[in-house]
Amino acid sequence: MLPLITHPAYDIPLPDGHRFPATNFSALMQHMERTGLLHSFEIFHPEPASRQDLKITQHPDYIDAIAEGTLDPAALRILGLNWSQVLANRSFLAVNGTLLTARKALERGLACHAAGGTHHAHFAHGAGYCVFNDLAYTATRLINDGAVGNVLILDCDVHQGDGTARILQDNVSVFTCSVHCRENYPARKALSDLDVEIPKGTGDEGYLAYLATALEEIDRQMPRIDLVLYDAGIDVHEGDRLGLLNLTYEGISRRDSHVIRHFRERSIPVATVIGGGYGHDIREVAARHASVFQSAADMG
Repeated sequence: MLPLITHPAYDIPLPDGHRFPATNFSALMQHMERTGLLHSFEIFHPEPASRQDLKITQHPDYIDAIAEGTLDPAALRILGLNWSQVLANRSFLAVNGTLLTARKALERGLACHAAGGTHHAHFAHGAGYCVFNDLAYTATRLINDGAVGNVLILDCDVHQGDGTARILQDNVSVFTCSVHCRENYPARKALSDLDVEIPKGTGDEGYLAYLATALEEIDRQMPRIDLVLYDAGIDVHEGDRLGLLNLTYEGISRRDSHVIRHFRERSIPVATVIGGGYGHDIREVAARHASVFQSAADMG
């Protein structure tokens, strides 16, 4: 059975009509249980990260502000979420959820996190519904611990992983690749090690061609990869409220399967996280998120 990392405290209480799918995480688990997909996985729960742990990739003052609820109104507007103790608790849990997923992937070859992908969080502030950057934290922690020599972060969310790129810009042991919609958020892009900018309106075949080129370039630049952190963003879907790309369900499934197969056939461990995904029907969003879990189970 494949490792699946989740936690009952991942849901966030938000006002009705908020664009972020607050109950997305429990809805995903319910969908996987309802469809029988959950039977392919062994479930693990993370412990929260400590404030000291997070200092490797987040500013101490910002960590304290999240823990204590002292973010000013301007910072909350940029973050896009109202502070609550539930949000704070969840944020310290979720970063360690991705770390645990990565550790399980190193043990077993493949593992999935039913959260994560908070790639807009910067060193000293949150943004775009992202509090702490789980991808930067996990990669840095594993390298510092000596668990790996290098990490590839392959971010296929429709929005650029700007926070990840900026936090890790001087870390030569982490290769950041962002495959995103050129015209989408953020307006001011960061500089990843490899940015693949896809034009608005691109569908399945065009997207998969861009992805294939990105994987070829990664292979060329990284002859050895110790671990892949794969952000399987589903806001590339044609019906996504914040997307601008036109992938179908089949296109997302082909993307996820292609990425996982590409690295697992090379015996490279892969840890997946769920990124993006905005819609009016929470069950439909959950079904989209399930794609990467189905692809992982099929490879399992």
